[in-house]
Amino acid sequence: MIKPALLALSLLFFSAPVHAMTTDGCGAGSCNDCHFLEKEEAGELLKDLVDKVNGVEFAEVPGLWMVEAEKNRVKIPVYLDFSKSFVIAGDIIRLGDRTNITRQQYRNLNPVDLGSIPLDDALLLGSADAPLKTIVFTDPECPYCKNLHHELKDVVRKRPDMAFYIKLFPLPMHPNAYQISKTIVCEKSMDFLEDSFNKKAIPAPTCDTSAIDENIALAKRLGIGSTPTMILPDGRIAPGMKKSKDLIPLIESAAPKQPTSN
Repeated sequence: MIKPALLALSLLFFSAPVHAMTTDGCGAGSCNDCHFLEKEEAGELLKDLVDKVNGVEFAEVPGLWMVEAEKNRVKIPVYLDFSKSFVIAGDIIRLGDRTNITRQQYRNLNPVDLGSIPLDDALLLGSADAPLKTIVFTDPECPYCKNLHHELKDVVRKRPDMAFYIKLFPLPMHPNAYQISKTIVCEKSMDFLEDSFNKKAIPAPTCDTSAIDENIALAKRLGIGSTPTMILPDGRIAPGMKKSKDLIPLIESAAPKQPTSN
């Protein structure tokens, strides 16, 4: 799903000039106290660049608004500076941890439908009855996946209401991971996955399965290119290794919203 977003953002680049942001002095107070942008005004400012504006909020980057817009039916983040004179459409990287804020916002705006992801080939860590289900794309030879796996087991011990469905997604940089992934899927074996993480020999696959090729194609469609990557219960994509102390509140934040009674 990343590709349509990049295409849409590219359309923004080539449909009108794109400039760098400028600073707009706010004195000693907070910029958020004296700068306002309504959805309707943002729609007017961007009317030649996007098809629709759904909302506006202050961006993480000081001096910018993040505008939730749509282009060709794809939701995209667009940034406007406080002077309302410049638009930024492209990747914004947070230097502290190298997070691509634009891609992160795109994923938040376009959550994955978990019901569309087949789980027949997935390994279950936790209870099938757990209400908070997270899908994990992992590579059996990925050291970060090994570290995350330990954290997932810790989460399940602490929170029986959380479970993880592990889908094998071997990366090209690990030449043995493809065949190992097939073996794990054929045997539906968590033990083989953990053995692989611990660099133990894994036997050749005993079945002819297309599940791994399908997982690779699915990851490509979803814009997932690294492991480990999780899809949270609300469909948000969360890449990278995380500690259980951070995972638990992250998954809690993705819990389905309960309907409010009148």
